[in-house]
Amino acid sequence: MILETARLILREMTQEDFPALCKILQDDEVMYAYEGAFSLIEAQVWLDRQIERCRKDGFGLWAVVLKESGEMVGQCGLTMQGYKGGQVLEVGYLFQKESWHYGYATEAAIACKKYAFNELKAQEVYSIIRDSNTPSQNVAKRNGMTCIDEMVKHYRGVDMPHLVYCVKAQQQSN
Repeated sequence: MILETARLILREMTQEDFPALCKILQDDEVMYAYEGAFSLIEAQVWLDRQIERCRKDGFGLWAVVLKESGEMVGQCGLTMQGYKGGQVLEVGYLFQKESWHYGYATEAAIACKKYAFNELKAQEVYSIIRDSNTPSQNVAKRNGMTCIDEMVKHYRGVDMPHLVYCVKAQQQSN
């Protein structure tokens, strides 16, 4: 276990999480900001990348598990992302459709932000979100972030406008 909140446990993902992860990554509605659902191969590459991030960096996107049922309903965590020619620490999140509108993404994202500030001693944390992804932008705002910039990511052959949200450690009353 990496983090615990009132309703959630965040832990490193393993290969055993692949079916639950596919429920997220293979849903067109969930993955619209990525231009659609992932294939099985793309989902496995995604899982392998998270496992490697945890091994190499000590953090990555973690499995989000409901305490009540033990079900993995999403992933949330910290990754290094490219921004303005450098790397920034980002809080990212993806949840299965059935768990939307329960506040899980906000609860997990706030816990990850606090982890970044308190454990990793980060000075600032970002969320880089597709401009059409209003629900994720709302999570970033509830996580104390403000939109500071815009950028374009090129993914799956598409130029995707993104909004850059940020919160600084000194803005927090951890």
